[in-house]
Amino acid sequence: MNLDQIIKIEGFQSILYSLVDVIDIGIHIIDTEGLTIVYNKKMAEIEGMDSEDVLGKKIPDIFKFQEETESTLIRALHSGKATENSKQTYFNNLGQEITTINNTFPILDQKQNIIGAIEVAKDITNLERIIKDNILNKGDTKYTFDSIIGTSENFLDVIEKSKRSTRTTSSILIVGETGTGKELFAQSIHNGSNRSTHPFISQNCAALPDSLIEGILFGTKKGAFTGSIERPGLFEQAQGGTILLDEINSLNPNLQAKLLRALQERTIRRVGDTKDKKIDVRVIATINEDPIDAISNDHLRKDLYYRLSVVSLFIPPLRERKEDIPLLAQSFIEKFNALFELDIKGISDEVYSLFYDYEWPGNVRELEHIIEGAMNLLEPGDTKIEIPHLPTLFKKKAHMEETQLDIKNDLIQNEELQDTTLSLDDYIANTEKIYLEKILKEHGMNISQAAKALNISRQSLQYRLKKHQVK
Repeated sequence: MNLDQIIKIEGFQSILYSLVDVIDIGIHIIDTEGLTIVYNKKMAEIEGMDSEDVLGKKIPDIFKFQEETESTLIRALHSGKATENSKQTYFNNLGQEITTINNTFPILDQKQNIIGAIEVAKDITNLERIIKDNILNKGDTKYTFDSIIGTSENFLDVIEKSKRSTRTTSSILIVGETGTGKELFAQSIHNGSNRSTHPFISQNCAALPDSLIEGILFGTKKGAFTGSIERPGLFEQAQGGTILLDEINSLNPNLQAKLLRALQERTIRRVGDTKDKKIDVRVIATINEDPIDAISNDHLRKDLYYRLSVVSLFIPPLRERKEDIPLLAQSFIEKFNALFELDIKGISDEVYSLFYDYEWPGNVRELEHIIEGAMNLLEPGDTKIEIPHLPTLFKKKAHMEETQLDIKNDLIQNEELQDTTLSLDDYIANTEKIYLEKILKEHGMNISQAAKALNISRQSLQYRLKKHQVK
């Protein structure tokens, strides 16, 4: 009796399928002909397939391998040998890459004849993709100090300190808001140092769950946990070079303690291992909040902060170096001219005036996105970026900031005329009156348009105007 006949015994098939479909691990069974006879829901989920696409078919007809023998299932069927914790990368019928850790065994009858093979698979596709996406080799570190644009005094000071730091191997903490260019500085420091011919590896600490980040940073030992294999971590892969730990304040305290030990001892220990490995890696860390606040809020260990901040670089936000806006804007125009095959010469004075008044919460990255968005809205023959070309959302935000500033100034002037402190109700009423007057003026005293801008009914606006005696 072959395996297919055994499975089709009355009652056995339903019991088998009920069992394998509730298991949270991939199960794939083939018979002596290499035809799939069992394929559970988890395996279908891992491989992005429907069971009807796989059942009754041979593996090489569905999945793509460089060689047929690379299928661990077929190997077990032909060789009669089991393999444990074997990593396998292949492609499904849609061309999607899949990576699994497999335990594969031949199935034997009572006479020890091979009647099929079974594979138990654990999906590590996302883990492999994360590791590939976060490893940058020398060819990928495209930024140098020549790439950094800015002539404001506070910005030039940071550049000068960064250049000095290339001469040593001390840890560096780069502090700056999102979009200020922290990785640009990190790559420039690496490329300006004597480590420039060695790896530069970047890892965003906020992008991964705690269950993965430790193994990715420090590596894993085979058998440390289910499906674990012998794998070097990013510290080992960066040997002789630089590792950038982006958003270090996202690491949990236990991992921060392990990182502190690695920095102090110059050694790391893989997950599940008992031996330490020496490392020669320069650590650059970034943080997007004030380090003192991060320590107070338990986002950053104080001892790790002191260890990382041997060199501290504070990158100023764009609102504190607005004189650099024309240089930055022109560089982005040149970038997108080449990318979009355009010939835009510059930006109008009205747009620059708006840029100077704006507070840029997204910093340089936001400016780049605004320029890119505007250049997508240009008409043939346009040579300058004008107000109508700017993204609608940006114009709304810029207008809101301007309105809020004007109201604030009006309130200050109003308070200066007051001999006594206003009550809260009077203050709120006064603020509402000033705002209503401003919106009415902006819409030519047209009540319908003003009501629409305020997102209230015409009747509601008329009531408020009467209440505050706005003429």
